[in-house]
Amino acid sequence: MKKTLMVAAIASLLGTSAFAQSAGTWMVRAGATRISPHVSSGNLSAPSPAGTQTDVGSNTQPSIAITYSLTDHFSLELPLAPAFKHKLYGAGAIAGAGQIGETRALPLTLFFQYRFGEAAAKVRPYVMLGATYAYFYGERGSAALNGLNPANPPGGSTQLDVKSKFALTPGLGATFRINDKWFADVSYAKTFLKTTTTLSTGQTIDTKLNPSVISFGIGMMF
Repeated sequence: MKKTLMVAAIASLLGTSAFAQSAGTWMVRAGATRISPHVSSGNLSAPSPAGTQTDVGSNTQPSIAITYSLTDHFSLELPLAPAFKHKLYGAGAIAGAGQIGETRALPLTLFFQYRFGEAAAKVRPYVMLGATYAYFYGERGSAALNGLNPANPPGGSTQLDVKSKFALTPGLGATFRINDKWFADVSYAKTFLKTTTTLSTGQTIDTKLNPSVISFGIGMMF
């Protein structure tokens, strides 16, 4: 009888705490993330048509996130994804130019989260603040950019360099416990990011990207 009660007590503890979002719990989820820049563009430096600006397209990639509960309420989260591929478009005076280039962006972020409610609650909203390093690489200009740029030498090719930057990323989300092991998660964050793009011809343009980041996924607690 005592042995049966002990087994029942252990099972009860495992069901209510080992797989709840309590201190020491790991959470791993897989899903997708969409990054949508909200662009505020400066003007390309001379020589260029007055009001030459840029816009940046959105992109979605598969993603995972690893979360560790420091306490029942505070946790750290590290989201991971392949590089996001963003198309660059003409705006302002060259709004009809179409795609003028592209870049790959690898945002590396570590979030510090505060989770509301009890560790075993079915729904746990949370707020978070992250430190992001936005790493840009693989930039290249298009034929349209070559034709538009008065500084481009005849037969030449205008190349791009987007400066990598640090930024803050506040956000919020919610975790929905499906059972003792499985959960669903959705979050929204906004990165306050400003960068400078330099053309191989020496011209520069400052751009506020300030992207929205929407993530969702299904995961396991252990």
